[in-house]
Amino acid sequence: MNRIHRHLFHCAAAVLGLALCFTADAASLPKGMEVGCSAYAFRHLTAFEAIEKTKECGADVIEFFLWQKLSPENPKVILNADLSDEHIAALKAKLKAVGVRAVNAYFNNSPFQDKAGAEAGVRKLFNFARKLGLRGLTGEPAPEHLDLVEKMVKEFNIQLCFHNHPKNPKKPDYLNWDPKYLFSLMEKRDPRMGFSVDTGHLARSGVDTVETLKLFKKRALSVHLKDVTEAKPEAKEVPYGQGISNIAGILAELKHQNFRGHIGVEYENTTDHLLDDVKHCIRFMRSYLAK
Repeated sequence: MNRIHRHLFHCAAAVLGLALCFTADAASLPKGMEVGCSAYAFRHLTAFEAIEKTKECGADVIEFFLWQKLSPENPKVILNADLSDEHIAALKAKLKAVGVRAVNAYFNNSPFQDKAGAEAGVRKLFNFARKLGLRGLTGEPAPEHLDLVEKMVKEFNIQLCFHNHPKNPKKPDYLNWDPKYLFSLMEKRDPRMGFSVDTGHLARSGVDTVETLKLFKKRALSVHLKDVTEAKPEAKEVPYGQGISNIAGILAELKHQNFRGHIGVEYENTTDHLLDDVKHCIRFMRSYLAK
């Protein structure tokens, strides 16, 4: 083999090796574990654009939130439970064309505000989720509404992922930051009722996410994976590995538990380098989970 052929051989081998490494990295996530983005990180855009950004960042799945504008072509249409069948079909077509799956959606508590019509409102929400093909819904229903939610979970076979926000001295009655309190709400309910674990909000509250996951176990149904600067409610998100959230330890615990669900990158603060930060987080997850 002469020098030129030898050089070409080594170049081809190097390219093939990189391709194989990339393929292995993309395909070797633990079974049932999904890497995604929360559309809320791209809330300055429409849902259609958030789908495109999710794909651009290297994620496979998306979690919507139900007050985002639908698309540049339909800026007055809001993605929520009132979405028409025509717009649901267009949204599903967009997901398919881009190659991203919608797995969950965060809802506010508006379905519960009308006490007389609460059941109809919650049923409408779950029916919307079924039409869109979602696995779960994420929110913070009050304890008195959990029986109604559990009824819908059983009827529609759709998860309820109970979310946590930070401990706030200005809201002493807010207890959803406390993992033990949250677990007490769910431990005797249908196994499809569990938690959307927000690691950033736990860190902001001074709570250890790894210990929280050990408490929740199979009740952890999805994750908003955030790294934050400090244990304060106003702490900002940073790329994984640059904050206090012990992202590697969290991912290790999820692997140890054989977690089945989506792990979504979510940024609440927007920056000029948001897209680069999200891409870094996706690469971090894929690299770590492929080990």
